[in-house]
Amino acid sequence: MSDATLHATAQNPDDFAVQIADQVESFLVAVTEVAKGDEPGSTVPFLLLEVSQLLLAGGRLGAHEDFVPDERYEPDPGPEQDADNLRENLARLLDPVDVYSEVFDPYAPRTAPVAARISDDLAGVITDLRHGMVHYRAGRTTEALWWWQFSYFSNWGPTASAVLRALQSVLIHVRLGQPLEELDGLDTDQDLGDEALELEAGRVMAEEIGTPLGIRQAR
Repeated sequence: MSDATLHATAQNPDDFAVQIADQVESFLVAVTEVAKGDEPGSTVPFLLLEVSQLLLAGGRLGAHEDFVPDERYEPDPGPEQDADNLRENLARLLDPVDVYSEVFDPYAPRTAPVAARISDDLAGVITDLRHGMVHYRAGRTTEALWWWQFSYFSNWGPTASAVLRALQSVLIHVRLGQPLEELDGLDTDQDLGDEALELEAGRVMAEEIGTPLGIRQAR
């Protein structure tokens, strides 16, 4: 059955909850493994894949009717798991492409882009998802779905979407040999024309950024 009918009352909400929880758990495990740095050359491609898959779960939550918690007040899930180590490891692995620019609200006129960090954003997404997972593992399924859905709209959904665009941009720049703005006007002793200079900047970027991140340039 298509995701468009997931809001139908005839559907078993437990089945939907299990599917969402599985996708959330897969993301949590995968990103935690990536942050360990065992395969630094695959950091960007792996994160691109995992964020893309997580946003599928987010889209399903967004298309679903609103979940209503069983209790008026959220049960205390206990202390939050610290995400600082994960954030620091991701920042180290993603240097020098960790910082990126994002427009917070594309529908707000003349909105200036703001600086963000992929590592900070992913740590925030992880924190949101872990919070809901505590409820899910405690058997508070509706509470977990409510939290994941609410935080998808209020925080981790837009954040993950921004991260996905940043990761896509890194791959696009490297695979297509398109220089990042800060590499335009690359210093060189050779008398290069604008087109040759751009190609040279793209080559340098692929070597200095793409190679350490394990991204091969398109032929």
